[in-house]
Order: sequence, then structure tokens, then C-alpha cells
Amino acid sequence: MSTKNVQRKISAEDVQFPGYLRAPIAAKPTALGLWLHTDGLGRREVVPELIAAAIYPGEAATELVIEHLLLLEESGFLDFYSAEDAEWLQLRRPLRIDSRLAWSNCPEPPVRERSRTFAAVGGARGRAGARVRAEQAERAGQWATWAHEQENRPAPPKRPLLLDAPPIGCPDHPHGRFENCGPCGTARKRHDRWVQEARYGEQVAEYEQTQDGEEGWGGDPF
Repeated sequence: MSTKNVQRKISAEDVQFPGYLRAPIAAKPTALGLWLHTDGLGRREVVPELIAAAIYPGEAATELVIEHLLLLEESGFLDFYSAEDAEWLQLRRPLRIDSRLAWSNCPEPPVRERSRTFAAVGGARGRAGARVRAEQAERAGQWATWAHEQENRPAPPKRPLLLDAPPIGCPDHPHGRFENCGPCGTARKRHDRWVQEARYGEQVAEYEQTQDGEEGWGGDPF
């Protein structure tokens, strides 16, 4: 079905129409174009290529028009409907024109029936959104499992300090001896001092790590 070109003018009242006001700014030029490129009752067949050519001549704007049509339906600027094996749109506020020109050779729209084509597009968007949310939830679950495994993974055994400590005896008695031996006594003191210093070093390192963690979470960010 074709539409009839008629003289019309967009008034200040028209641009106050809620369906137009709610439309995203990016889609408003398409809304203005539809006011001028629909028939006397605000109808036309939904052929995005032809709508793009009428509103944005010389531009590759078909995909843009499809996106804008969906946005304008959501804002309440227009409705889609199916009739005679085709898809049509109906502006919710057609421009006021001479009553002699306010007619249409487009099929009459049913009462608020959404078209199969654009309903399918909306359904696809809903399914895509649900799929994205499901994938995000799955990833979040995987991260939670990984974090739990990391937190509960047994720590590797710590090398005992005594394995690295100096011998407790002198070269003649590397394992020490019970009877008096001056060199063994000196070696034992050196051994004990080394162990004490090593343990103290570990305690200081653990304390510093604790302090770093507290500053990272609650310290002054500046």
C-alpha cells in the first residue's frame, strides 16, 4: 500500500506530545521525519529501506531507522501492526491536516496489535539479555568456585629454620657432644642466635604484611 503525500506542518503542540518527549534524542529526527512521511492518518508500510531513503536521503541509514523505530515504539510515539501479509506503523499522534486529506489507503490497524516482525525483534532482545545475564551468573559462579578452592587449598610445607641453621657443634663434633668442648659451646650459641634472628625476621615480615593489608582497605586513599 502506498501513502498519500499531503501538506502538513509540525506545531508546538505536536512536539509536546509525550510519545515524542519520551523518545531518545537520537531518535527524534526520525520521529520528525515520520510526521512528514506518513499518510493523512499517520500510517505507512514498514519498509526500513524506504523510510530511511525518505528521511535520510543519500545516507546508509537503514539500520539506524530500524533502531529508531523500536525506540519510538517504546516511547509511545507509534505502534506496529500486521495486515495483508505486511507490517505497518501507526503514529499515535498524526499531524492535524485538512479533513479532506485525512484519509489513508493503508489497512486499518487492529486494536493495539503489535506486529509479528517487531515483536520478534523485541523477543530476540529479551532472549539476548537473558542469555547475557545467565552467562554472567555462570562466570560469577566459576569465580566463586575458584576463590573457594584457592582459600581452601592447603599451603605448601614451610621449610624448617633448623635445616638452614648453622651446625650446633664444632667441626670435630658437628652434632654436638655432651662433654665440655669450647668450640661446641661457641657453635651452639651461634646456632641459637641465628634461629632467634630468623624467627624474629619472619614475625616482622608477617606484621608488615598485616599493616599493608589494613592500609590498603582502610587507609587514606590520598
